[in-house]
Amino acid sequence: MPPTIQRVARTDAGLAAELRVAVMRLRRRLANEREPGNDLGIGVMAVLGCLHRNGELSVGELAAFERVQPPSMTRAVRKLEEKGYVARRSHETDGRLVLVSLTDEGRALVLADRRRRDEWLASRLRALTPEERATLRAAAPILDRLAAED
Repeated sequence: MPPTIQRVARTDAGLAAELRVAVMRLRRRLANEREPGNDLGIGVMAVLGCLHRNGELSVGELAAFERVQPPSMTRAVRKLEEKGYVARRSHETDGRLVLVSLTDEGRALVLADRRRRDEWLASRLRALTPEERATLRAAAPILDRLAAED
């Protein structure tokens, strides 16, 4: 493991750079803590997570949530459907809309994947001091606000 470099951001621009690097490194590390046998990319897993959080959605709604073009989402949904993780159906009143929902297999994959990543992160948190964990507890809602859509 590479040594940790301690820096103090003295400006907002410096803080922005340090946060960007730290968040991206943590994201990559969490992305590597995958459920064994899960060969889905992080973007496709995000689709499953979106469905788990929001319930049944149209392909267009999924595309908007994930900030991708509808044709890209259609391909992702097709891949997930082929693997048995989602089911598609026509909207009751608007036949142009396709609604997508998680299957039991998809829900199980999302939960197992989250559990594995949470366990990895919890083990890393246990190595921190109580003061460091308290700082992260205070920072978590702030980071969530930064990440929230405008």
